[in-house]
Amino acid sequence: MLKKLMVLAIGLFSISLTAQKFEISGKLLDKETAEPLEAATVFAEAVSDSTLVTYTISDKDGSFKLKGITSLKELNLYVTFVGYIPYESRVSLKESRIVNLDPISLEFQVESLGDVLVKARRAPVTIKKDTLEFNAESFKTKKDATVEDLLKELPGVEVDAEGNITVNGKPVNKILVNGKTFFGGDDPTIATRNLTKEMISKIQVSDSKSDSDAFTGENSDGENKTINITIDEDKNKGIFGRVSGGGGTDDRFEYAGLVNYFDNDLQISALGGGNNINSPGFSFGEIEKMFGGGGSLMVSSSGAFSINGRNFGFGSGIINSRTGGLNFADSWGETSEISADYFYSGSNNYENTQRERQNILPDERFFTESYSRSDGNTDRHQANMKFTTKPDTTWFIDARPSFSITKAENNYESSSETYNEAGELVNQSESDNQTFSDGQTFGGNFNINKKWANGSSLSLLTEGNIEKNESESFIMTSAETFGDEGEDIFRNQVTDGNQDNVNISSSLKYRIPVLKDKLFLNAEAGYGNDSRDDKQYVYDVSGDSYLDNFNEEQSTDFENINEYYRPEFGVDWNTEKLNLGMDVGYILRELSSRDNLRNFDFSQDFDAIEFDLNMNYSLSQKTRIYASVSRNNNAPQVRQLSPYVDVSDPLNIIQGNPDLKPSNETQFYLNYNNFDFQSRSGFYAYVMYSYTNDQVVSRSTVDDNFVRTTTYDNVDGAYRGSGNISYSKEVQIDSLSSLRIGLGFYGTLLRNVNFINNEIYNSNTTALNPTLNLTYTLGDFLELRPGYTMRFNNTDFDINAIQDYEFTRHELRLRATTNWPKNLEWQNDFRYFNNPNVGEAFQKNTFLWNSTLTYSILDNKGNISLKAFDLLNQNTNTERQTSENFVEDVQSTVLQQYFMIGFSYKFNTLGKKGEVRETNFFF
Repeated sequence: MLKKLMVLAIGLFSISLTAQKFEISGKLLDKETAEPLEAATVFAEAVSDSTLVTYTISDKDGSFKLKGITSLKELNLYVTFVGYIPYESRVSLKESRIVNLDPISLEFQVESLGDVLVKARRAPVTIKKDTLEFNAESFKTKKDATVEDLLKELPGVEVDAEGNITVNGKPVNKILVNGKTFFGGDDPTIATRNLTKEMISKIQVSDSKSDSDAFTGENSDGENKTINITIDEDKNKGIFGRVSGGGGTDDRFEYAGLVNYFDNDLQISALGGGNNINSPGFSFGEIEKMFGGGGSLMVSSSGAFSINGRNFGFGSGIINSRTGGLNFADSWGETSEISADYFYSGSNNYENTQRERQNILPDERFFTESYSRSDGNTDRHQANMKFTTKPDTTWFIDARPSFSITKAENNYESSSETYNEAGELVNQSESDNQTFSDGQTFGGNFNINKKWANGSSLSLLTEGNIEKNESESFIMTSAETFGDEGEDIFRNQVTDGNQDNVNISSSLKYRIPVLKDKLFLNAEAGYGNDSRDDKQYVYDVSGDSYLDNFNEEQSTDFENINEYYRPEFGVDWNTEKLNLGMDVGYILRELSSRDNLRNFDFSQDFDAIEFDLNMNYSLSQKTRIYASVSRNNNAPQVRQLSPYVDVSDPLNIIQGNPDLKPSNETQFYLNYNNFDFQSRSGFYAYVMYSYTNDQVVSRSTVDDNFVRTTTYDNVDGAYRGSGNISYSKEVQIDSLSSLRIGLGFYGTLLRNVNFINNEIYNSNTTALNPTLNLTYTLGDFLELRPGYTMRFNNTDFDINAIQDYEFTRHELRLRATTNWPKNLEWQNDFRYFNNPNVGEAFQKNTFLWNSTLTYSILDNKGNISLKAFDLLNQNTNTERQTSENFVEDVQSTVLQQYFMIGFSYKFNTLGKKGEVRETNFFF
């Protein structure tokens, strides 16, 4: 073994010695007009085997610089640009490592159709209007790489441990496969962690748009991205997928399977899985993802995992989850597409939580110590369908119905004690609740669009949901207050709940061009109605009977309606580099509520102006500025308006205020985004500031026994500001090793206006979050990813009676992956958490070490893995939480140390169109 290591080290060292830096520069021009060509792709390949050496994108003046490190004496240079004949030449590096080329003139490609390059070598990166396209073959990954592994190699693309993707600092909110949604499109990791790189032809990145906006030609704000994974046409027919399973100590287990059948436009997929390690389970067999997803490694107060509303587990703490689903997508002729999916998710969970809270009053403080235990079981069935059709080039119709059924049982026990500053017990309480619930939801949306040859369009969008929830709760509560007016309160009650909600909204929008493709006028009319019937009938238990003991004081029977009308007018100005938009609307809202038990009702009208001004300016293909100013009107919740007195918690009494006014929030936003392909560096920054008039806040009074009575009021002066600066750069050290650097700094300024005991005061919070992440790669043999994150929080008050407070949290992390010897991969994940300000009863420091060994067999189709979670047996879930009137330390149940042996197998019969490759696979 030692000899093998020495030979490997000597080989790597000799390769790095012979490699030298080089630079090839030049300028690209249109042959006929001599105008510079911006955003053309320039790349260099090895002469012997066409291996990609380096690439870049031309600047707005047509200039380019190819920089890299190689031991080669000559390179093949290629230039590709949509609509032009590709250019190819041989460049010698024998005499000089710095080469200045004469201007290169590209000739217009007459045979080019649209964005199709008739004859061209596939460039690693191509820019087509608002789409960035990456050639999968040009980016080096490990042999059995997934799409997620490929995405991590693309310039400007970042993928975190949970599978969340950003492109040039912008979040990806939609993943498509061959232009179609994959399992509803809600969970991107189902596609990115299960489709393999060998299947992929290209990755396309574009600004996210709704189907309606894409059809009518409206611009995106560029704040979200869509990734389309294009499967190679030669590999678009057959079956592929994976199965996996594992078992370990402490009764830990996981199993998962995904099977896909692709036949050109037809896609059929099925998945299933389960585990009790707080993981979605679909990344089994890929080392880095073995502990990814859903927070199984995260020190968080919740262990539940869901992605865009699709739940893989419910509750928090330790979750035993189970999932299953089917997905279908197909095209009907040239004009229509249909997709449907069914998804089942269920889980059992339990969690114990300890809290120490310091409550802040203007003239004193009091302290609450509490303990709670919860466990539950939840089953949910979801079904979705999408149908789109374009009868001709002027019509687009989209329908998306959905349905869900949920059944749940939850048990909750808690106890608390409250002390004054002298350490004297002031009140205490205990509760024991058991709730059974059933819910059904049916909803969806319908969208129809018509456009005309002159560029005008008409769009109608209607959305709606019908929800019905029934529940039965058994509640035992005891509370005791001490002092001169102390009392004992005991309740043994049953609550029957019934909620019926009907929500519908619709908008009709007409868009007309004033100047073709440049100036548009928009007119829109919107309507919404949200009707909610909420019944909570409370019965006091006496002996074995309770139906005759109706408690009207604590029962509710509300009928609440939130109805609005909203006319809106707008204007858009579009050029090649500048997009300006302005929309102004007037909202007429009525909130009404009726209490059928107490025979009173109230109604409030709220009218307000809303607007949105935005600018999107592209300085070049790599640099963009986005700015916006908006104003939104938010009505109070019906519960905040209702004069009903809620005494269900005897230590926290709540009553609404029917005289509340709506709040108006004004927000300013500025974003700068830049990625330089030549230096492989990116800079992203944004700043946001918002202030709110008539913000609705809680107004509480606390008596001598620390019993809290809360209502609501309007205040002015609240604001929030935040900003982020991040910088990333990739440095090629030699021909084998590289270093990727990521720096980030996030900050928040927050002012809250508070009421306590009829005294108003401000709290000002400053939060700072610097981060540093490094990735060192040595060929395919070693990857090191150290990182540091610090969170600093400071809150001060404008009254001397309340002491300011601050706290800090540190997190250090090192992830190391080795891929040697052949077929063996060893992944280690070290984390250190430091919470220096938490109370003495809580653990301040935590070391978390996870390790996985995986050995590939069966020609890399199978993996045998041994993984160890929390090798040092120190995992804990401790954090400090704050608000405008309390500081709280929390510690709750998390996964503890376990060891697991697992096996996974990937199968793939994908072949050329019309044929299937022969292969053997098993489950």
